[in-house]
Parts: sequence; C-alpha cells; structure tokens
Amino acid sequence: QVQLAESGGGLVQVGDSLRLSCDASGRTVSNYRMAWFRQAPGKERKFVAQMAWSGEGISYADSVKGRFTISRDNAKNTVYLQMNSRKPEDTAVYSCAARSLFGVLAYWGQGTQVTVSS
Repeated sequence: QVQLAESGGGLVQVGDSLRLSCDASGRTVSNYRMAWFRQAPGKERKFVAQMAWSGEGISYADSVKGRFTISRDNAKNTVYLQMNSRKPEDTAVYSCAARSLFGVLAYWGQGTQVTVSS
C-alpha cells in the first residue's frame, strides 16, 4: 500500500509561483514513478509531469514545459511540483499519483486546489 497526501495549494495571482508537495508513505513507494495530474472545472483530468525516485524519467505536458518543475526529496519521500509563471488556465485540482512499472496509476492523493486569479 502507498499513501499520498498533497499540500501547498491556494489562491495565487497570474505570474506568481507556487510549490506543491506530495508526501508518500508505504514500504513499496520506491517501486513507483510519481506523477502529477490536474483537473480543471468541467474538464477531464490531465497529465502534468512525472519522474522516478531515482531522478530519471522526467517528462512534462507541453502546456507546462518551461514553467513547471518536478523534483523529489528521497529522504522525505516527498515529490514537489514547482509552478512558475502561473496562468488562469492553470486553475485546477492538482493530484499526485503513483504509477507502477506496468504503467498503472495505482494510488492517488486527495488533491489540492490551485486557483490562479487575474
């Protein structure tokens, strides 16, 4: 079992920065790639970024490349999503997920709301 808990969401202005955290726990957490997704109101959930605990396998959605950065602190079992140059369309519920070696999104956090105000 893996437990995920996001934090760091809130209300920001256009252009501001914000960092989200995803605290992961469980004996097998290192076996998973960690990913961030987001779901805007009335829209489907979409992939944002992912990485392995080794630091390899980093990828981003085109919509956030150059603005968002995913990173991790292995000692804390925490994955971060640094979001810079925020845009109103970044408003969404952001969730972290643990993806198995077979590509299955096996575990999810509860999500954290991020609202970008213009």
